[in-house]
Amino acid sequence: MKIIFLGATETVTGSKFLVETANTRILIDCGLFQGYKWLRERNWQPLPVDINEIDAVVLTHAHLDHSGYVPRLYNAGYRGPVFCHEATRALCGILLPDSGRIQEEDARFFERHKLSKHAHPEPLYDGETAEKSLALFETVSFNKVFSIGNIKLHLQSAGHILGAGSIILEAEGQRIGFSGDVGRPDDILMYPPTPLPDLDLLLLESTYGNRRHVPVDVWQQLADIVNETVAVGGVLLIPSFAVGRAQALQHLLATLIEEHRIPELPIFLDSPMAIDVSDIYHRYADQHRLTDRDCKRISRKVTYIHSVDESKALAELKYPHIIIAGSGMATGGRILHHMKRLLANYRTTLLFTGYQSGGTRGAHMLAGAEAIKIHGEYVPCKARIAMLDGLSGHGDFVDLTEWLQHSALQPGTRIQLVHGEPDAADSMRLYLQDHTTFNPAVAEYRSVLHL
Repeated sequence: MKIIFLGATETVTGSKFLVETANTRILIDCGLFQGYKWLRERNWQPLPVDINEIDAVVLTHAHLDHSGYVPRLYNAGYRGPVFCHEATRALCGILLPDSGRIQEEDARFFERHKLSKHAHPEPLYDGETAEKSLALFETVSFNKVFSIGNIKLHLQSAGHILGAGSIILEAEGQRIGFSGDVGRPDDILMYPPTPLPDLDLLLLESTYGNRRHVPVDVWQQLADIVNETVAVGGVLLIPSFAVGRAQALQHLLATLIEEHRIPELPIFLDSPMAIDVSDIYHRYADQHRLTDRDCKRISRKVTYIHSVDESKALAELKYPHIIIAGSGMATGGRILHHMKRLLANYRTTLLFTGYQSGGTRGAHMLAGAEAIKIHGEYVPCKARIAMLDGLSGHGDFVDLTEWLQHSALQPGTRIQLVHGEPDAADSMRLYLQDHTTFNPAVAEYRSVLHL
């Protein structure tokens, strides 16, 4: 058996791992590269494998850096199954078509304003293709063993977001784990990840391999930011990921209002996708910590903005309010239009609430950029730029190490570190080497590991 590392190596995005046995070939995760242009250009390159020889795709979870390449694979002719948890299928039913539509809109915008080097820029895939690719999805429950050729697999809960799982794979006398994205033990929304069984090899995420989560009272931090923005008569803009983060923010803000820790000011969720995702969180209430009372509080305190006209009408508001909109790294979505009109106002607060990949607008702004390019124009940045710590859905290197130590892994277990920037992955390698009995190494792009 061998594993070929086709993504999420030396970077956080583009998760793809090809597993080959004597007679079976499966792709674990099928994600988009995001961030730097040189990374995004990989999305246009064909996979170095005959698509007709892939027997199945298995997804750890729905985030686009793990699932967003499925429509591209469909475009190239793949018609095999895509296995995942039923909540992942529900989320992908929203995320993938939305991704296709955004790419279509971006292509039209760049053609209309002549912002591309191509006369007729094309999307990587469109919304219709994404919709068609959903027919390939087959759902499996956590801990239910299923087979693909001579490979047996099951998913176990990894926390992080709805449906997120670690994949445990057995074939040819080897048991291999693919961590996927692993949640935190004290996450506001999700339950802790399930400990791992004994493994011969683990592919482990290292997103926070060189950073600890700041021990901060996220409730008080958010209350302070809201109150300081209101005190100067400003607007609070929150770029947000549609899955998990938008739901946590609604819960935090609605609760703070009910507890009279912030004023009862208008909160707008200006993201049709995040609105639909919130409905899915209600549907899978057994997978997260929010109670029915919590969900009802959110529905009373947060106004959902569906149409473009409703979104544009927010520009008419002359009093403090909060807008939550996608995308979380300010790489696209409705948040860009709000940023375009409000970043030059010093009363505005732009609040990031999660990791910002290198090369994204979010990363540039947190680094102190004086102007940001939006839709081909540079917008001066005079707004206050803030970061809310404590909402990351990823366990940090200490969280992950404790998770491993509470698992059934034996001394000497091989670990390949993936899904992390080079510094993060190598820092985590050193930490595991110094603090555990495991055998860690950092995976390399397109390397082949024989077992």
